[in-house]
Amino acid sequence: MLFKKLFILFFLIVLLGLEVVVKTGSVTPFLFQFIFDKNINLKKADKDTINILLLGIAGGKHEGPNLSDTIIFASLNTKESKVTLVSLPRDIWSSDIDSKVNTAYARGEAKRDGGGLILAKSVISKITGQPIDYAIVVDFSGFVNAVDLIGGLDVNVENSFDDFEYPIAGREDDPCDNKPEDLEKLATASSQLEAFPCRYEHIHFDKGITHMDGETSLKFVRSRHAKGGEGTDFSRSQRQEKVIRAFMDKVFSPKIIINPAKLIGLYSAVEQSIDTDIAQAEFDDFIKLAQKFQKAKIESVVLDYGDRENDRGGLLTHPPISSMYNFEWVLVPRIGSDNYSEIQEFIRCELTQEECIVSQIP
Repeated sequence: MLFKKLFILFFLIVLLGLEVVVKTGSVTPFLFQFIFDKNINLKKADKDTINILLLGIAGGKHEGPNLSDTIIFASLNTKESKVTLVSLPRDIWSSDIDSKVNTAYARGEAKRDGGGLILAKSVISKITGQPIDYAIVVDFSGFVNAVDLIGGLDVNVENSFDDFEYPIAGREDDPCDNKPEDLEKLATASSQLEAFPCRYEHIHFDKGITHMDGETSLKFVRSRHAKGGEGTDFSRSQRQEKVIRAFMDKVFSPKIIINPAKLIGLYSAVEQSIDTDIAQAEFDDFIKLAQKFQKAKIESVVLDYGDRENDRGGLLTHPPISSMYNFEWVLVPRIGSDNYSEIQEFIRCELTQEECIVSQIP
């Protein structure tokens, strides 16, 4: 299954190459490297495996701009041309930072520039039990700009759905005409939609092929409060898959990938939306990596708390809200808070394709 995560992986690999084009002013070497030179010599790669942490942040005027909305551990097996993607919910609790994992990047960046990547890699590595060689963060504004630049996407919406609680950027603290003396009480109301209706918008998607611009496609993949089955993280990941398939078809088409003007325009549209610890000297190797993995075998895993209505279990559970978790709604391993051993074994088996007794079905 191919997620939006795969977009972040391949698209940003190409963008790294575009940075070389833009800064050197030389298109021919870039195209030569991308098309003909197959050798990959990444110094951080451990044998035949490269592990990358992929983070998507809201950025801009959104509330908590550096909070990670999307968290993916991506393992690339260069020998077998295989990609394993593990999607982690942003609500997983980490005692190391006394918060949810989606705060790691923001907390690290608040301490110092570059600290976000270091802290996020450390936290996710402990949960997955896997070393992380590189980290890439993308601001969703870059995603919107990129989709608009290539003329939008035609996406097959599998199920019609409504989301009445899609947050409006920049209105997170709007009092919605409530009196100042009532705000504190309303902030803890069971329904924030009823208390602060002006902070949310109603989005609707009809079943069938839909042409989406950047903003619409972002709403399609980020919606978390859809009614019915589309409100789960699992369904959300399936929607992301559809968008990325459509995006990759365009980005890697000859019309885009061998068009210098398009490439440079694409890079310019999103250059301020990327943060990574990949060294500039390694950019060329990531360009080659993009080509090598265009037709790679893709395997995806979504770590979540399952879907009881459809008899789909999960490795995570939702504990009672308490002071232990700062009174937040969080997810913890089903075998015990901070005990990631079952998750680590599950991921190890997914990477090695070994038979494993650990299952997401309890």
